[in-house]
Amino acid sequence: MARNVEIKAKIGGIEALIPIIASLAETGPFNILQHDTFFNCPLGKLKLRAFSASSGELIFYQRPQLDGPKLSIYQISPTTEPDSLRDTLALAYGILGTVRKQRTLYLLGKTRIHLDRVDGLGDFLELEVVLEDLQTITYGESIALDLMAKIGVLPNQLIPTSYLELLSKS
Repeated sequence: MARNVEIKAKIGGIEALIPIIASLAETGPFNILQHDTFFNCPLGKLKLRAFSASSGELIFYQRPQLDGPKLSIYQISPTTEPDSLRDTLALAYGILGTVRKQRTLYLLGKTRIHLDRVDGLGDFLELEVVLEDLQTITYGESIALDLMAKIGVLPNQLIPTSYLELLSKS
């Protein structure tokens, strides 16, 4: 399965970070609307991410709940019928919840920089450092920590949980 090192941080506002991230990024911004539906899954997280009625991804992942950089392993399967797939998975597994967000994506090498405006939660920064097969977790962590410093994200802004878990607590 694919791997990345991730961090997630609560930020005061997306607008303040756009100039900083735009100056670091090689490509972007790409604006993406995402509707994630999470299903009951005992081995990790299973979500269907719909971009439109004809485009989506089924994503399975496993990731520990830590404040700092953390390893995520994942598998992504594209779909052209997210609504039908959502209905089938809901019947088979049951729905845990949904998350809607507007994502602004920037790319820097193998790192995906996300500025997320999450319905019901506010604004967040996510970094995903995609690892090649021979790259270590320590390598990914060093890139994530370096980018955090350049962007101005403080350790006390980091959050360990998913947007779904944050929504369930609000």
